[in-house]
Amino acid sequence: MKTRTVISAVFGASTIYDGVLGLAFLFAAPPLFEWCGVTPPNHFGYVQFPSALLVIFALMFAAIARDPMANRNLMPYGILLKLAYSGIVFYYWFTIGIPTMWKPFAFCDLVFMALFAWAYVSTTVKDGKDVA
Repeated sequence: MKTRTVISAVFGASTIYDGVLGLAFLFAAPPLFEWCGVTPPNHFGYVQFPSALLVIFALMFAAIARDPMANRNLMPYGILLKLAYSGIVFYYWFTIGIPTMWKPFAFCDLVFMALFAWAYVSTTVKDGKDVA
C-alpha cells in the first residue's frame, strides 16, 4: 500500500472520529453526560463550542485525506489539536483526577497525534518531486 493511501486513510478515519464526536456532543451532550454519570457544566455552551470546533477540524481532516500533499501545511494544526486534548486530559488525570468519560479519547488522540506526525514527516518535497 502506498504511503499516500495510508495517510489518506488515517486522516479519513480522523474525519469520522472527530466528526462523530463533535456532532454527538454538539447535539446530545446532556444525555451523554447523564449516561456517563458526569456532572455537566453550568451551561452546555461550554461543551457545544469545542464540539463545533471538532466538526470544523473534521472538515480540515477531510481536506487532508483528499489531498495530503496539497494540504500538508494543515497537518501541524491537527497534531497540535491532538496534543492539546491528550496533554490536558493526562495532566489532570495524573494530578487531580478527571472523569472516566474523557480518558479513552485521550488515548485515541495520542495515537492520532503520532500518526499525524508520521504523515507530516512522510510528506515532503525533494528536488521538486512529491515524496509520499
